[in-house]
Amino acid sequence: MDGQVAAELHELHARVCKAIADPKRLLIINELRDQELSVGDLCEALDISQSNVSQHLAILRERGVVSTRRDGTRVLYTLRGTKVIQAVDLLREFLAEDLADRGRLGSEMTG
Repeated sequence: MDGQVAAELHELHARVCKAIADPKRLLIINELRDQELSVGDLCEALDISQSNVSQHLAILRERGVVSTRRDGTRVLYTLRGTKVIQAVDLLREFLAEDLADRGRLGSEMTG
């Protein structure tokens, strides 16, 4: 891979990581895991205002994490692929292991 392509890939990587680095966007991604949903569906499921959900979806769409399709007057959002879910799940597993390790370390130090 030449340097320019590698640099572009790193930039895109960072942009996607920034897009999924927000707790509310992670909640939205999780809701979209197995189904496509409208803004209203997401607002109801997550108890987040429409404007807030729309702002987060705009970022996820701009970064290529979600895509849309029209169904009459509704716009439905879906994940562009399963790899984002796999990445989020893998990171969550890493963090859970880290927390468990820290818990063991803390109890060993106090015991």
